[in-house]
Amino acid sequence: MVVKEESSCVYKNGDAPVEARVKDLLSRMTLPEKIGQMTQIERRVASHAAFTDFFIGSVLNAGGSVPFEDAKSSDWADMIDSFQRSALASRLGIPIIYGTDAVHGNNNVYGATVFPHNIGLGATRDADLVRRIGAATALEVRASGAHWAFAPCVAVLRDPRWGRCYESYGEDPGLVCEMTSLVSGLQGVPPEEHLNGYPFVAGRNNVVACVKHFVGDGGTDKGINEGNTIASYEDLEKIHIPPYLKCLAQGVSTVMASYSSWNGTRLHADRFLLTEILKEKLGFKGFLVSDWEGLDRLSEPQGSNYRYCIKTAVNAGIDMVMVPFKYEQFIQDMTDLVESGEISMARVNDAVERILRVKFVAGLFEYPLTDRSLLPTVGCKEHRELAQEAVRKSLVLLKNGKNADKPFLPLDRNAKRILVTGTHADDLGYQCGGWTKTWFGLSGRITIGN
Repeated sequence: MVVKEESSCVYKNGDAPVEARVKDLLSRMTLPEKIGQMTQIERRVASHAAFTDFFIGSVLNAGGSVPFEDAKSSDWADMIDSFQRSALASRLGIPIIYGTDAVHGNNNVYGATVFPHNIGLGATRDADLVRRIGAATALEVRASGAHWAFAPCVAVLRDPRWGRCYESYGEDPGLVCEMTSLVSGLQGVPPEEHLNGYPFVAGRNNVVACVKHFVGDGGTDKGINEGNTIASYEDLEKIHIPPYLKCLAQGVSTVMASYSSWNGTRLHADRFLLTEILKEKLGFKGFLVSDWEGLDRLSEPQGSNYRYCIKTAVNAGIDMVMVPFKYEQFIQDMTDLVESGEISMARVNDAVERILRVKFVAGLFEYPLTDRSLLPTVGCKEHRELAQEAVRKSLVLLKNGKNADKPFLPLDRNAKRILVTGTHADDLGYQCGGWTKTWFGLSGRITIGN
């Protein structure tokens, strides 16, 4: 009898159309199971009970949050698979999607290949190189057990005073659009008939991509981080939105909202941009995730009046909330808001449909656990040679000064010695930069490299 009931579950049939599977699974879910799918927690608070009692749908690791010091890809896979087995033990067996900031290779993991940052890749002007880097990164991310890379950042850099400018490909919207080829590297290239805006993941050697941070994060006034982008909607359309159009055309599966504001309105609370523009006008059918504690920033002091923050962000269009720690409070407040009618059941269903759609497209129901055959790709010779190619192509020659009589460049080919000095001269960690092992980067021999 149980076997017969299971075989009638459309959502468990890998041959059934994605939308039919989504509809079937959604119809079987309780409110707690739906809210669980909308909740993303940090790995440090993940437990068996979090998945079986609270139905948590997603886990991530902060930069610097590791299973243990110098944990290798196989150790990460062991940890993520243990979370996945707990999720599969829940009533409906909905797999988690595990996300990580693999922004220049699987850069959180010791021994993984680290590629140049976006600002360097922009200097290459080589979209195919960026696509190949995406494909190599996808293999190493999947080898570690993760399914989802929070990349690419397509901020169009308008003020170099922004401290995160190395995460941008450059100041020219056209160049940033070209570099969105990373999406096709991470997810695979969709077929020509693929519906614009519908999520796409080619197979088990690919990961879910996440284009960020929607929208205008590189255009804040005076380059202030998490600041205010003062611009007309026409300027947004001309400068900051074009890279998102290119990503949607490649089937990018998720979008992350920006900490920044647009003309004084926090992006996490901007229904016009998140819902009316991204989802309705541009036709985005994947899901929209908040940034780390992005909801907490909607009140002063941060984290106060959390119920209001949830109501505002979810009604604005946020589908999955990167909580990341106080998930029991989030679930309680979210439940109260739905039961009081302040967040409609239709909004919850829309969010969960989007999340399930990406999970089905990514093949998580068929292949929830790590493919260990990918482990030899981590830091392999081919990937390191690709990284070297990227370094060569990203080198930028600075222009000579005004003294035409004694130009500094080209260097005298007869010079016997060249002095290279300073703290960054021979420091692997500093050469790697931010988002390497920790979010802010470290100095010293922090990983395997030369």
